[in-house]
Amino acid sequence: MPSIPRPLDPHDDGSAAAAVSAALAAYDAGAAGPAEVLNALSGARLLVPVVALLTESEVGAHGLRQEKESEMALPKLVGQDGRQAVLAFTGTETMVRWRPDARPIQATTLQVCQAAVQERAAAVVVDVAGPVQFVIEGEVLAALAAVESGTVDQLSGVTVARVEPAPVRRWWFSKNRK
Repeated sequence: MPSIPRPLDPHDDGSAAAAVSAALAAYDAGAAGPAEVLNALSGARLLVPVVALLTESEVGAHGLRQEKESEMALPKLVGQDGRQAVLAFTGTETMVRWRPDARPIQATTLQVCQAAVQERAAAVVVDVAGPVQFVIEGEVLAALAAVESGTVDQLSGVTVARVEPAPVRRWWFSKNRK
């Protein structure tokens, strides 16, 4: 039986990190590229939604249908081409904009990317309902997942460098990308 993970920060108020909000706003305005957003996200906490799914109901003593059993599920976005994406949100405000009944689970961006790869999802969609949507997919998704799992050396054609002890991790990817 899966266990509920401990929060990354028990004092988290659910607000989006200021650096992430600024990077997404600059990206939306055309003043920053995906690398700047990834730099901001690399050190940030994201919220992964879980929702309750009714698995069994019954008619109660008052003649009304009521929940008997439910399970918590990680919802995925399915594109018109059938590819799946894991959803993540920068804060509770953007998650509620998407679905008010969703409950947040804290995770790092690297953890979310690793979970997406493990779930065989093609992408991670950050803030699907806006105000600024950002997609992590392809080689970038694979590289971030590999950093979290410690399998970077198994990637081909992708170079990942982590600069430490800088306060923000920076990621560079090559293979004809600038």
